[in-house]
Amino acid sequence: MRRLLLTIGDPAGVGPEIACRAVAELSPERRAQVTLVGTLEVLERARAVTGASLEFTATPGGAGVHVEQVALPVPPPAWGKVNPAAGDAAYRYVERAIALALSDGGCIVTAPINKEALNLAGHHYDGHTGMIAALTGARSSFMLLAAEQLACVHVSTHVSLQDAITRVTPERVLDTILAGDAFFRRIGTARPRIAVAGLNPHCGENGLFGNQDGQIIAPAIAEAQRRGIDVSGPISPDTVYYRASRGEFDLVVAQYHDQGHIPIKLIAFDTTVNISLGTPVDRTSVDHGTAFDIAGTGKASHVNMLAAIAYGEKLAMTPRPEAA
Repeated sequence: MRRLLLTIGDPAGVGPEIACRAVAELSPERRAQVTLVGTLEVLERARAVTGASLEFTATPGGAGVHVEQVALPVPPPAWGKVNPAAGDAAYRYVERAIALALSDGGCIVTAPINKEALNLAGHHYDGHTGMIAALTGARSSFMLLAAEQLACVHVSTHVSLQDAITRVTPERVLDTILAGDAFFRRIGTARPRIAVAGLNPHCGENGLFGNQDGQIIAPAIAEAQRRGIDVSGPISPDTVYYRASRGEFDLVVAQYHDQGHIPIKLIAFDTTVNISLGTPVDRTSVDHGTAFDIAGTGKASHVNMLAAIAYGEKLAMTPRPEAA
């Protein structure tokens, strides 16, 4: 299995805490496959507030959890506050993890970052997925959310709703379908059943509530079907997620951020895993934020991080298509 490169996220948030708690709960064999990418002083602080039973080492294979040390030019930032220094640290953790993953094929697992702090630090990205795509030179990237009952991949994510509508193009919808189909085939679904959600209420009611569903989304679906993909739609967004959660589909293509996030977080808030598609490195993540209101208290739940690690292990044991 390829190693897991776990970035600890914004050091002012709960990322270091949930990383410590989750890694402490792993078996010795699983823990040996993890490298924490972060700052030792930040991890020591998180260990103290969580009471996690961990030892750290800068030596791979040494006695303790291996830490890929990324030194900070300033002391660890205060808990629970937006801080450009913390945003810069979070960026540099991801940057280091990408370099390691590209060199040895490791799978990246990310703790949460704060987008405001990231941008205040001069790193102008909408989140992990866009940042990883830019740093790896990927042509495009896609956010997939996966839980036991439901999975969805997004045509667009962190943009305004007005901008999201303009990003629904035949090319982008088709690319999203293709990325989702390829990913599910990689993880063992021989012929993924994909449903494409419509953009407008009732898929536009033949143009009464908008014409994007018939004029933009339907042609992309037809092209995907022509390529042999088992894809249906557009299907009214107020029913497609229920049908998928009942087992009718393996994956739903969501047209924008909240259309996909709301249903999956409703049914699997603590166990949904965020997965980046379309980049030359594997990456999984928790699907929650930095929780500044409880950072430093030791109260943050690490259940979602355990799910992200488990999914990362699954990918680490599955060859990437270009390596197969």
